Amino acid sequence: MAELLIHRGDITKLHVDAIVNAANQSLLGGGGVDGAIHRAAGKELLAACELLGGCATGDAKATPGFKLPAKWVFHAVGPRWKGGTKGEDDLLAGCYRRSMQLARKHACKSIAFPAIATGIYHFPPDRAAHIAVTTVREHLPDSGVEQVIFCCWNEETEQIYRALLDHA
Repeated sequence: MAELLIHRGDITKLHVDAIVNAANQSLLGGGGVDGAIHRAAGKELLAACELLGGCATGDAKATPGFKLPAKWVFHAVGPRWKGGTKGEDDLLAGCYRRSMQLARKHACKSIAFPAIATGIYHFPPDRAAHIAVTTVREHLPDSGVEQVIFCCWNEETEQIYRALLDHA
């Protein structure tokens, strides 16, 4: 049975097969998690992302991890929150679903997710965490993944994930 874990800290330091980047559509770097991953991985990551031609919202694309401890980076583009009536939930679920599919494709046994779209895209953190945990659980059996880490940057996000995982 796969482990679902919570870690508070820097996703770029985790020794896992893949980390998920909360990317923008260009995949060329940005702020928050995206900027931190690009800085930690080195300029090779940007060069690899330039070859991908961007990514649609709700989808994800893979690159090597370069200077990161993770072998792979899955760049997932979350939706901007527009009140919840523009398909945001489905688009966010797509990020997690596609990342789990990429994990299977790349034979990843471990994967770490940030709280996609909850930063500058303003997706409500509790709603986002519920979508994340539910979608990951749905796709675990077919993925080959043995360990999922929900990497939380702050205490508030960590508490939301703990409540979800403790009451499962």
